[in-house]
Amino acid sequence: MTKTAVSTQHAPAPAHTFHQGVRRGPFVQVSGQGPVDPVTGEYVFADDVAAQTTRTLENVRAIVEAAGATFDDVVMLRVYLTSREHFAAMNEAYGAFVTRHCPSGVLPSRTTVMVGLPRPEMLVEIDAFAVTA
Repeated sequence: MTKTAVSTQHAPAPAHTFHQGVRRGPFVQVSGQGPVDPVTGEYVFADDVAAQTTRTLENVRAIVEAAGATFDDVVMLRVYLTSREHFAAMNEAYGAFVTRHCPSGVLPSRTTVMVGLPRPEMLVEIDAFAVTA
């Protein structure tokens, strides 16, 4: 199985020395995504963790789809939050998104941790692991 880089213009270009995602066989790993508009490259929705969560998940979904998978193929998401106080709003936006994009009804596993993120405007970062048929 060859390891291949995953790239799409429908998600923000990586700012560092990594790819948006990597696929090897049926496995797809999406690098951590943040609330960045892929067209402008700007961080969006300052101080609104729910809107940032939705934008971040849209970026994850675009990369998963660029790898030839669907969001329903995602088996694990890791959510990094800057504050416990953001959990409820993130969780509500997250739940709406994954429910809408997982027609199988089997939602991905998830881990949520509180961390410091690389940019002060980032309230959330999310990465994903998908397995295709």
